[in-house]
Amino acid sequence: MPVDKTLDAALSQLRDAVNGLENAIDMRIERQREAADVENEVRRVHADRARLAQELDQAEFRANRLEEVNREVSRRLVTAMETIRAVLDR
Repeated sequence: MPVDKTLDAALSQLRDAVNGLENAIDMRIERQREAADVENEVRRVHADRARLAQELDQAEFRANRLEEVNREVSRRLVTAMETIRAVLDR
């Protein structure tokens, strides 16, 4: 085989190897970019979860407080109705 053909074949193999390496590097960079996007999304989800958990705790506290106030209002209404009945019965 002539030297020119051997050199051409070697250069062709080298070009193919370099192209393969560039493709592998591009794929690696894309995977790293996707991984960073996923990590950012996970951080956002965790932040949203923490915020929602805090809002839920506050809503439960308000609901419990409203329940207590409702019981107190009911108790006072019963007392008022009993007082009115006692006055009317006289």
